[in-house]
Amino acid sequence: MRAIRGGAGPVMIGRESELRRLARLASAREPAVAVIAGEPGIGKTRLVHELLGTLPDTTVVLVGHAEPGSLSRPYEVLLDAIDGRPEVGEEELAALADASRSPVERLHTGLAILNDLIGDAPAVIVFEDLHWADSESAALFERIADQRGPRLLIGTYRPDEVTRRQPIAGLLARTERRHTVIHVRLERLTPSQTAALLAAATGAPAPLRAATALHHRTGGNPFFLEELLRALPNYDLEELVDQPLPWSLADVLRRQVDDLDPVSHRIVEAATVLGHRIPFDLLAEVTGTGEDELIAVLRDLVTGGVLVEAGEDEFTFRHALVREAIGDQMLGRQRRRLHEAALDVLLRAGGSDPAMVAHHAQGAGRYDDMVDAARRGTALYLSIGSAYQALQLAETGLDEVPDDTDLLAGAARAAWLAGLLDDALRYGRRWRDRADSTTDRAESLYLLIRLAWESREFGEMSALTHDIETMIAQLPPGADQARAMTAIAQSVYLRDELDAAVLWADRALDLAAEFDLPAIRLAALLEKGSALSEDRQRAAEGRAILTGLVDEAEKTGEWVLAARALNTLLSGEPPASPAEHAETLERMRVDAERAGFESLSVATYFQGRARLAVRAGDLRAALDALEEGREQDRNYRRRGRWADYFGLFLAGLCLEAGKLDRVEQLVADLATVPNNPSTLVPGLTFHLACRRGDRPGAEKAWAEFVAALDEQMWRSGEQAHDLFSAALEIGFPLPALDEFHRELLAADVWDAHRTLVDAQLAEAHGRHAEALTGYRSITEANVLAPAVRGTVHIGAARCLLATGRQAEATVHVEAAAGLLARWGGWRVAQLDRLRALLGLTPESSAVTGPAALTPREREVAMLISDGLTNTELARRLYISPKTAAVHVSNILRKLGAASRTEVAGLIGRP
Repeated sequence: MRAIRGGAGPVMIGRESELRRLARLASAREPAVAVIAGEPGIGKTRLVHELLGTLPDTTVVLVGHAEPGSLSRPYEVLLDAIDGRPEVGEEELAALADASRSPVERLHTGLAILNDLIGDAPAVIVFEDLHWADSESAALFERIADQRGPRLLIGTYRPDEVTRRQPIAGLLARTERRHTVIHVRLERLTPSQTAALLAAATGAPAPLRAATALHHRTGGNPFFLEELLRALPNYDLEELVDQPLPWSLADVLRRQVDDLDPVSHRIVEAATVLGHRIPFDLLAEVTGTGEDELIAVLRDLVTGGVLVEAGEDEFTFRHALVREAIGDQMLGRQRRRLHEAALDVLLRAGGSDPAMVAHHAQGAGRYDDMVDAARRGTALYLSIGSAYQALQLAETGLDEVPDDTDLLAGAARAAWLAGLLDDALRYGRRWRDRADSTTDRAESLYLLIRLAWESREFGEMSALTHDIETMIAQLPPGADQARAMTAIAQSVYLRDELDAAVLWADRALDLAAEFDLPAIRLAALLEKGSALSEDRQRAAEGRAILTGLVDEAEKTGEWVLAARALNTLLSGEPPASPAEHAETLERMRVDAERAGFESLSVATYFQGRARLAVRAGDLRAALDALEEGREQDRNYRRRGRWADYFGLFLAGLCLEAGKLDRVEQLVADLATVPNNPSTLVPGLTFHLACRRGDRPGAEKAWAEFVAALDEQMWRSGEQAHDLFSAALEIGFPLPALDEFHRELLAADVWDAHRTLVDAQLAEAHGRHAEALTGYRSITEANVLAPAVRGTVHIGAARCLLATGRQAEATVHVEAAAGLLARWGGWRVAQLDRLRALLGLTPESSAVTGPAALTPREREVAMLISDGLTNTELARRLYISPKTAAVHVSNILRKLGAASRTEVAGLIGRP
């Protein structure tokens, strides 16, 4: 196999689907043609390199490259591909290069060389950089495409460098007429893919701001990113953002404009100074160029790949780094004069784009104009949901006036919405410390409480709440006092003090009504509705408040409040129908995007998709949604609640599916996150150990979990069901199950999950009538996901079977089968065991019950009934724990047992 030449980067990111397409073609052993298109540095060579790495050793690989100037060198690509191959004789090479021979003879010689090298073996033939290829190489590519056999022919090219005069133009057209050509178009990396590349290159998640800035700087071109990292290896990513371009990269970029005439060069330099967006009219006025002349110059620059037409009468550089490289060579005075000219034009026109005004005012050294534009622009961008742009503009102004409270407020809010908690806390604290009015102080404390909660800084949260309480006592009734009360309502709600949250929200609502404060009224309604929705007795009232609030907030443009209210509605009892659930989720995403609310529009949206899939009983779709969301998010370095937002939910679903190795990996990842809830890791560890049959590990994790429960102010029926089911599976004795029940469920937890766990405990104690009553009471409980309701029916069926009511049991089994049709894992395994016991499976003719056990399985069953764990079984029987687990699974299936505790009774042991 011929090694591919330089040009492939160290990692490939974001090309997995394209690689799978090509790999399928290569493995199909049918003739196929694929064309990979993309700009320079986009990863065409990398993709080919990755494909070749997947091929078996029996595949013949030929890779040839065209070079600039290949048009005058016939068969350049083939000669490069066979260079150094001893199988190709000197006579064949001479015949191929002999200009006295006819083109047809030389073409047949080239085909003969290839056929001799390949024979009947599967082959992948790659023609790199077809845009430079000579006409003879293009003709050879076409003839190879016509041949039969297990051959994948791949061509790569740069679309922007193809003209009608080049051989590739006719080649592509003719090939498409005669063959089914697979087109693979490589686009630039997305921001999340840029973060993934940076994380892969540095070995650590990338800071969000650094990843965003480097994506903007490089345009998501993998080559440019890798060149920056390679040329400046000792810089932290956050420092790398501001480092000048390495000379080698700048020189490559500037070559694109080296051959421009003086007029075009002057216009390109002006465009460089104007910024990311280059309006036609502004460029014309700044350069003093007539319309016809400017159109001609811009057309050439677009054709040459320097600029692209980004909108109506608006242009941008194809690569932001080209603009940067050109700008670095300009004199400071030259840049300043262009900034001054642009600023004057913008101000004469009314300065409707504050970002452009601020950019040029800063470049011209006119700082009063810059600060004024920064203030206006920050407010404008926040109002239209451009949080990151608002933050950048606020920071531009703060560089000149660092104590400006309007800019600090805008920077804090924008950073929070953009998901930059550290920046939001820094600006929020400065805003609070420099607040010169009670309004500013109340507003800053309201935001800081939210930030402290999201950062899991609970000590700071308590201190901030105390500060607000002190301030309320000093304030007269009015807007500031109402806002401060709303802040306390938010604080106590986030700490699960629901009654106190309602009380403070009502006080704020009274003031809002008395002083006509519509914005504060909406904020207070959000806190009240959220608190009530978590109170079992008043949940309907809370949901009604939130539903009405969403409509009102959307009408007044309060997108943050609307998105938060919708998220709370989705997090509680789900909408009755999947269609309504999906509509509410999409509505939340749209409102969050309008607010620029990154965590709700992206992270929470993927969780919402997963919840929707769970409500539909589709485990695979739920897992896919979480994996997709986590893949987009995990390469960013975050803190607090967003550090591994998807990890817990994903681990829970992997436990459902039986993907235990994946769970172990997720638990290890979550253990590295600071300030996790104290029960998170030991709870998952306990569940994992139970599913693996590791009794000692489960007992150790349970002890750690119980100790951590003292710090958990709430109890969850859903958590109780998950952990209690795991304890049943591993066969904990009844006293231990009673302890689990006491610890997991507090007196105030009384919902369908509580009823389910009570029924599970009653069944474990052999109180089948009591358990059956509990199971039957919740078979239609909408709050339970379909998969959980499937488990409810399975429990009811077992209780009926235990009392000899087989026909009734069968009805529940069939109901469970429908609910679990798209599920998997342990719940379906329980169903399969029960169906087998009832004779409802294809194995119904087979012997079931104790008679179905092999002698070895009966020996293992006896030891299980003695309470031995998988580890102890392995040690006693001189087998591996994995083999022991297989024996246990087979025994439970054949006996139709739901857990190890039932084995003793089923095999006739007391």
